[in-house]
Parts: sequence; structure tokens; C-alpha cells
Amino acid sequence: MRTLTSQRGFTLLELLVASSIGLTVVLMMTSLFKTGMDATMRVTQRAETQQNLRAAMELLTKDISLAGAGLPSGGLQLTTGGLSRYACNQAGTCYITGDTYPNSGGGTANYMYPLIPGFGVGVQNAAVIAAAPGQVNSSITSIYCDYNFPLTNFGFTFPSSTQANVAVLNAGNTPNNILAPGGLQVGDLLMFTVSTPGNGKTTTGTSLVQNAAVVAEITGIPSNTQINFATGDALNMNQAGGANNLAAVAAAAGGAGAQTTVCRLQAVSYFLQVPPAGGTVQAPRLMRQVNGLNAVPVADNIINLQFTYDIIDTTSGTVVANQQNPIGAGESPNLIQKVNIWVMGESPTTNGNKSQNMYLATSVSTRDMTFCNSYGYSTTSCQ
Repeated sequence: MRTLTSQRGFTLLELLVASSIGLTVVLMMTSLFKTGMDATMRVTQRAETQQNLRAAMELLTKDISLAGAGLPSGGLQLTTGGLSRYACNQAGTCYITGDTYPNSGGGTANYMYPLIPGFGVGVQNAAVIAAAPGQVNSSITSIYCDYNFPLTNFGFTFPSSTQANVAVLNAGNTPNNILAPGGLQVGDLLMFTVSTPGNGKTTTGTSLVQNAAVVAEITGIPSNTQINFATGDALNMNQAGGANNLAAVAAAAGGAGAQTTVCRLQAVSYFLQVPPAGGTVQAPRLMRQVNGLNAVPVADNIINLQFTYDIIDTTSGTVVANQQNPIGAGESPNLIQKVNIWVMGESPTTNGNKSQNMYLATSVSTRDMTFCNSYGYSTTSCQ
């Protein structure tokens, strides 16, 4: 007869326990894998954001640190015929609200300070950046002489108040021309400084005094030997009326013993722009605009731009730290000692519907602006 033998198997309880343990291990591995992927995504987002922030901060600190280099001490009075503009291009687009030069300490309008704070006007067309915190975005404009394209090798004469003839000095040794790569172009600003013999008295028939400076905007460059400065320019620098205009320079430069020096100014404005819907770029970005040229993007996904200023108070002579709006507070931008910068970026890569925001902050000393010794303060030495 066949003998039946019993074989021991798994009970239902054992199967349930084994399945539970296996499922737990799988869930743990899945969770560990997701944690690793999330960490990788966070690192990627932070690296992208930091890259954009550092690119923005590098340019900001460079331009702000040069504010006032080559300008007359404390800035200069522009033409008194009307208000000039900054942060506008040749097509008439002005990127910053309130884009005319402010008043000087004495109340005279159209004064070119080396540094112009733009409190509360940091986004073009006052567009709303939804991802930004509640802080007010601001713009900033830094003005300095451009020494990358020196004009000391060129001589300038003025056949009229709207034209300058250019001659290359020592042409045999230096065959440069004004249209060389990186050279002059329509929309650039030139600062003419005329030195006349004498003791600083007013030059006959003009409003210029010794070492006075005038700024004009290039409206045309017909050749390497001619530059035009027609009225009606985009930045309203070339005005026929008033004083401190190119007509005064032309008159003074023709005087006996007069010497004219020229530098190309860089009036650099920073602000945020929200590209219009439907374009290839949708995220807010930091824009850099120079003289009367078109603004160009320098860093993407920048959602917040703020500045505060350490400035000498004209009444007490002490430093007021983190002043947001010096002009609104009645302070002279000439007395800015340090600029504090906050730039906030948003990661361009999203993890589902999540992105990361980061701040990068630094401070820049305005080394080329008017120095004020707050320990031996006097209002006459600081303004």
C-alpha cells in the first residue's frame, strides 16, 4: 500500500508576516530613493540660483564701486535748459519711472550725481512679481568715466554747437579710430572738460568757468573724423537753450590757451524686467542699461532687488546706516559712503510645483565719490 507523507508548508500567518516585511523594505528603499532624488534636486536648484545671483552681484558691485570715477568732485550740473533723462534708449523707451536727473543740494534741477538711488522704481512698467516678497524693489544708476576706451589720443574741435571734429594725435604710433570695436556709438555720452587760462573767472560770452564740464549725447557718427550732437536727442542732453551746454563748450574751447579733455561716460542703470506673456522667457530678470542704448539681461530668475545706503547726515554729521531713500529723506547722494545690496533669485528648475528662493547680500564702498570725514565734520567740506 502507498504510504502518505505530510510536507510542512507556510501558514497564512507566516505569509502575511513575510509579505509585510518585504513591503516595508520596498517602501523604505523607495523613500530613501526619493529622499536622495529630492536632495539632488535641491542641490541643483541652489546651484542654478547661486550662479544667477553671483552673475548679478559681480556686475552690480563692479559698476557701483566705480561710481564717480573721472567725474568732477560731487558730480556736475547738466544743461539748465530743461531736464535730461537716464535709463532711456534711442527708441524713446524709458525703463525706470522718474527717469530725470534730481535736484542738487542747492535745489538746482538736472544734477548728475555719481550715484542715483531709485527707491521703489525697481521694476520696469511697475510690473508685479508674484514670487517676490513684500519688500519694495529699487533701481540704481552708477555714473563714471569709461577708461576701457580712452579718448586721450584724440583731439576735438567744434565747428558748431552740434558737431565735433576728431583728429588722431600721434597717428603714426597709435592708429586707433573712434569706430574701433568697443568704440563710440550713437547713444553714448561724452563729457567735455574745458580748462581755460586765468583765475577761474567766467569765460567771456559763456557760462563756463575754469575746468567746467558739459555732457552731450552722440546722435550720429558720419565718419572717423566727425561726431554729431543734434538737439532732440533721446536723453535730452543736447539742448540749445540755457547754460552748460555744448554751445558753451564750443565757445570756450576756441579761446586762446584753452584745453579740452574728453571721456566717454557710462551711466549704468540696473532694474528688474518681467518679460511680456507669450515670449520665450517668462521669468523676471535683472537688466543692465547703459547711456542711451538698449537694456540687456544679465541674470535670469531675479525676483527682488533692494538697496540701502550708509550716508552722512547733513545735520548731525554722523553716518545713517541702511537709508533706503536718501533723496526722499533730503540727503545728498554725494555723501553716500557705502551701498548695501540684496538680490533675491528663484531657481529656474522646479521640482513639481516647487522652487527655491535665495538671497545674496553684499556691501560696496563708494571709493570714488566725495569723501566726508565724519569725525571732523563740516557742511562745507562734505557737500
